[in-house]
Amino acid sequence: MVVDEVARRYGLTSWKKKDGARQAVDPLHGIVFVEPVTFMNLSGTPVRLISAWYRTPPSGVLVVSDDMDLPFGKLRMRPGGGHGGHNGLRSIIATMGDEFPRIRVGLGRPEFDSVDHVLGPFRDDELRALPAIVVAAADGVQRWVEDGIDAAMRYVNTWEPRSL
Repeated sequence: MVVDEVARRYGLTSWKKKDGARQAVDPLHGIVFVEPVTFMNLSGTPVRLISAWYRTPPSGVLVVSDDMDLPFGKLRMRPGGGHGGHNGLRSIIATMGDEFPRIRVGLGRPEFDSVDHVLGPFRDDELRALPAIVVAAADGVQRWVEDGIDAAMRYVNTWEPRSL
């Protein structure tokens, strides 16, 4: 949702499937939007293939992912680091190393089944809060593109969701 929102802001409507991902290219700003369509634990392959094709170093690849260890709606941005148990990040780290920036979007930890929580529908209160969260995360991505990692981290790491 976040990647789609940023692509919309840059006026991109044409996506193609290649290398295990949906891709949209903004040549004016030098941005490639990538949404892997593989299983999450195989996300590293399309990210590595596409970043290699465009000769983008890991520091130029911003990954947006969900995170059950953050409360719902909480955003966190870091310039690099570990996978925190996230299989998609684990796959990307295995193919590219861990020195790529990432924005994590909190889902909250479920009481019971993690798979149902991640893949299931949002609750009504979460659906009401979701547009503001997506906009804030997209604002962070846009700040990273336009102003660099420090400005993006200042924004993302201080943004607070309204209470549910």
